[in-house]
Amino acid sequence: MGKRIATVLTDMFEDVEYTNPAKAFQDAGHEVITIEKEKGKQVTGKNNDATVTIDYGIDDVNPSDFDALFIPGGFSPDMLRADERFVTFAKHFMDEKKPVFAICHGPQLLITAKTLEGRNATGFKSIQVDMEYAGANVVDEEVVVCQNQLVTSREPDDIPAFNREALNVLK
Repeated sequence: MGKRIATVLTDMFEDVEYTNPAKAFQDAGHEVITIEKEKGKQVTGKNNDATVTIDYGIDDVNPSDFDALFIPGGFSPDMLRADERFVTFAKHFMDEKKPVFAICHGPQLLITAKTLEGRNATGFKSIQVDMEYAGANVVDEEVVVCQNQLVTSREPDDIPAFNREALNVLK
């Protein structure tokens, strides 16, 4: 049975870090639901390769209605973490041990949610020290799976491994 995957993103997301995993999730029978500040808004990736129409505004969703959380990278996670509603939303998934998939700069939202302490994880090179300060055990590998719940990767080149492990966690 397909899972409902909450996907938080705003403008300047890393195009392929959204489009490729989203397609992999959908091809496997899962539902990818996009969430931003405003329902119906069109957000554009930083490379202008992808434009996404947002399914729901953050005030219109409840994290308990979703099975997993997906946080694509780019500048999007840094912008979203300035909004406490997205921080609280992400924290719910980590606290409830629901699957969380964060690639590249995606872990920035988890840093702000203070949910990485003691967790094995990775992220883009420039945020790895921030992750360490947040208490994560940073591993510089293409994909890190922690407690069969948190899946993190570093960059677009890691997408095949990221997709593989995220789909394994969803089984």
